Amino acid sequence: MTVIIDGKLVAEAVKAEVKAAVSKLAQAGCVPGLATVLVGEDPASQVYIKNKVRSCEACGILSLHHSVEASISQAALLELIKTLNDDKRVHGILVQLPLPASIKAEAILEAIDPAKDVDGF
Repeated sequence: MTVIIDGKLVAEAVKAEVKAAVSKLAQAGCVPGLATVLVGEDPASQVYIKNKVRSCEACGILSLHHSVEASISQAALLELIKTLNDDKRVHGILVQLPLPASIKAEAILEAIDPAKDVDGF
C-alpha cells in the first residue's frame, strides 16, 4: 500500500510542536538560542541562513546572526567561535559552509563546543 505524506502538513505540525516546547522552556527561564555564522556573500548560503533565522523567529528561538567578510582571518573567526562558545544565550552554533579557501574549515568546525555544534561535525 502506498502512503502519500503531505510534507507541508507534517512540517507545520513539527513547527507547532517546536514552538510549544520553546514556549515551555522560555516560561521556565531558558530561551533557546541559535548563532549562525556566514562568511562571505555566497547567494545560496545567504538564502539558507535567512531561512534558519526566519524559522527561529517563528518558533520563539533567539537568533544571533553573524555575517562577516570573506577576508576575515582564521584567527578572527576562531575568536568569534570562542565568543559564541562562551555566550550563555547561545545553545547552538551553525557555521555555514563553504568557507573561503584561506580558512581551514576543519579547524573552525573543531573549535565549536560539541554541546553547541548544530551540524555535528
